[in-house]
Amino acid sequence: MRKELKDQIIESISAQLKEYPNFYITDIAGLNAKQTVQLRRACFDAGVKLTVVKNTLLKHVIREDETLKELVPTLVGNTAIMYTNVPNAPGKLIKKLQKEGFQKPVVKGAYVQECIYIGEDKLEALAAIKTREELIGDIITLLQSPVNRVVLALQNKENAVAPEAAPAAAEEAPAAPAEAPAAAEEAPAAAEAPAETPAAE
Repeated sequence: MRKELKDQIIESISAQLKEYPNFYITDIAGLNAKQTVQLRRACFDAGVKLTVVKNTLLKHVIREDETLKELVPTLVGNTAIMYTNVPNAPGKLIKKLQKEGFQKPVVKGAYVQECIYIGEDKLEALAAIKTREELIGDIITLLQSPVNRVVLALQNKENAVAPEAAPAAAEEAPAAPAEAPAAAEEAPAAAEAPAETPAAE
């Protein structure tokens, strides 16, 4: 490979690493033509950019970045980079393909959310990473949960008090007519008063 071409590829890799905040280093060796087409289509649908690279050229780029040097040991054998803006997208994609019978891609390493992951055994952790939007949603849900419980408790308390107040009002209502007989008793007393008039003789 001519030096000019190598330089172009190195510049292209550097530009991709700057454009995408997350990337997975994978092995896709052994896929047949049909599986390769399926993989590329699945990557496109998931917003993942898949690029096969030479280890020597990728090493050249990674060694220039102190934060990525830990990934150098993963650059053996076949290497394909999955660039992504969504941190868990490649992880979920690989798990989905595995359920469909794919043996590859295999995760060799990854740089996600400014953290280094090395080894195939990190796939579950990578697929479980939440996006910034998902984390914000979880925080909002947690904040709303106590408020919702308080509102529900108040509503239940109001519903419990309202039925008790109604019978109490019903019991107090007949109390007013109870005074009517007292007035009726005073009426005969007034009628008896004229009987004392003859005493004037």
